[in-house]
Amino acid sequence: MWVGIACAATALTVTRTWAEALLVIDAESGRVLYSQNAGQPWYPASVTKLMTAYVTLRAVKEGRLALDTPLTVSPNAVAQSPVKMGFGVGTVVTVDNALKMLMVKSANDMAVVLAEGVAGSIENFAGEMNANARHLGMIQSSFVNPNGLPADDQVSSARDLAILARALIRELPEYDYYWHLPGIRMGKMVRWNYNTLIGRYPGADGMKTGFICASGFNLVASATRNGRRLIAVVLGAPSSAARALKAAQLLERGFNTNSGPSWLMPPFGTVESVQPIAAAPPNLRDEMCGGHRKRPASEDEDDLAVAGNNPETPYAVFLASLRPGKAKGAAPQEVKMGEPVLVYTGTKPPAPGAQAATESKPEKKKVAAKPKSPAAKDAAKDDGKDGVSSTAAASSADDAAPKAKPKARKDAAKDGGSAATAASGDGTAPKPKPKKPAPKPPPMVVTPADQSSQAK
Repeated sequence: MWVGIACAATALTVTRTWAEALLVIDAESGRVLYSQNAGQPWYPASVTKLMTAYVTLRAVKEGRLALDTPLTVSPNAVAQSPVKMGFGVGTVVTVDNALKMLMVKSANDMAVVLAEGVAGSIENFAGEMNANARHLGMIQSSFVNPNGLPADDQVSSARDLAILARALIRELPEYDYYWHLPGIRMGKMVRWNYNTLIGRYPGADGMKTGFICASGFNLVASATRNGRRLIAVVLGAPSSAARALKAAQLLERGFNTNSGPSWLMPPFGTVESVQPIAAAPPNLRDEMCGGHRKRPASEDEDDLAVAGNNPETPYAVFLASLRPGKAKGAAPQEVKMGEPVLVYTGTKPPAPGAQAATESKPEKKKVAAKPKSPAAKDAAKDDGKDGVSSTAAASSADDAAPKAKPKARKDAAKDGGSAATAASGDGTAPKPKPKKPAPKPPPMVVTPADQSSQAK
């Protein structure tokens, strides 16, 4: 089996000057099944959001807030870039919906909404992230923001991220569904999870992807077979498809570990015993986003969309080898992608059929302006990990209100500046006068994650 896996990996071989960090462990025992550079410090990118979810859900479990607690989008949240839901200042969203948007769309504004809702500020929340990291034994990790946007002091390692993933699984089993949501739906907008193992790799049930130019393509993945759950970590893959394939290979290797003689198994010990490497995180900016690439690397690059559908891709070939009749032994059955879950603004879900009728389609792709300087070019590439460029002005209530009805816009502003909230069931929109036709509800501004080709 492993020979076939190695052959599949050969098809993805590219010339590069760095080595990935790889790790696969048993979620229950913490035993390391395979390790390569697992103690190397690394920029986590959006995988950071696993810690954001951990801190938030610990706060829920401790009674500091609830899943239905309403949180308000602040100017600081609106200012995040580039991937975000694009809601205007004052929009209300529950903890539950913010978590779903965070884990599926990797929304940077929702990370800030949660951070401010839990701790009052990004700085205070980062303090809680670091306190929890120390408590869990994540000795190589430091956090300065809740979303993983580029920062020199935002550092982790495959070792630490596996410890965090294991804590999520073991300490918060009642919230496990957040790690493997196939997608989210808001009106006519549907966003699928960037983790392409979900719905494709047999048994896949989590967790989170990440990308910035400096880190390459990262993934913490989990899968369960016959009651046994494994966690795989891939840091620094050259593409989203390579990331998915490498994680699937690691998981498959882990599930087949016990099939051979015990004396063939290397004594890796537990994840806590992985030795930290005293070195700076590698900076892969030139390799990932340099001028030699035909197009900038991005989380939603083309191979993401076809990774599980095109039968010629190495990932698809590998998945096909796991189906009955294609591989030795008892291979798992083919899996199917689940339905996206409903998300909404406000505190109440929209009435059946109302959301599709009132909310807009995703905005069309926009061509990003070319940076005017090298510094601006770098900022554009690292504007965010898993998303697209957007501006606060594009999501303001004034832009969203019907321009033919000045009074309607004025009334909408009185309601907190978020027409999208009223349209989603919060019940705060003013009723139109009986003698005049009601103005058409304004569209919700949602910026999809595939709106830009910049690095995310």
